[in-house]
Amino acid sequence: MRTHTKETQDKLTPGLALEILKEGNERFVSNIKAHRNLLAQVNETSSGQFPFAAILSCIDSRTSAELIFDQGLGDIFSIRIAGNILNDDILGSMEFACCYAGSKLIVVLGHTRCGAIEGACKNIELGHITGLLQKIKPAIELEAATLTGRTDNNPQFMEKVATNNVFLTVQAIKAQSSLLAAMESEGKIKIIGGLHDIETGKVIFYE
Repeated sequence: MRTHTKETQDKLTPGLALEILKEGNERFVSNIKAHRNLLAQVNETSSGQFPFAAILSCIDSRTSAELIFDQGLGDIFSIRIAGNILNDDILGSMEFACCYAGSKLIVVLGHTRCGAIEGACKNIELGHITGLLQKIKPAIELEAATLTGRTDNNPQFMEKVATNNVFLTVQAIKAQSSLLAAMESEGKIKIIGGLHDIETGKVIFYE
């Protein structure tokens, strides 16, 4: 499988870009890899890159976007931060990916059993971690249906918070970036969320 060129990137729609990720995740779950010559991809991308998607995911060692979507060099922009939260630099990176580099899709990818979600639920306060976890607190507050067991010992509660965190981040991207919001309204890109199950490898997309 070859890397994307400017021509193949231009031909992709946001919907087709999403299908590529879905198919890649199916391969990952089935333990099948697309054949790639990584050294050839190094050479093919040495003069330029044309990624079709930008994925904001957690730093968790089990959630490498390139692996769980079976993508190669030059295929996706991978933005990683604990709790897949948003800040100005990440927003600028997304704008670079779509407005400048031609990516057609932004995915905010949360995951089950997330340490950052757990830390926020535990109200951990430690150094710079404190400020990071504060960005997850709105996702906890949004989960009003769970009246008891609102702790990291409740996997269902944790998953609901992780999902809320994804939705809130997607909303924040659209609210805080007029550039990306305009591109989506014009049908040039899609901005969606997803949740990666670390036990099965499967990604559920929220379109």
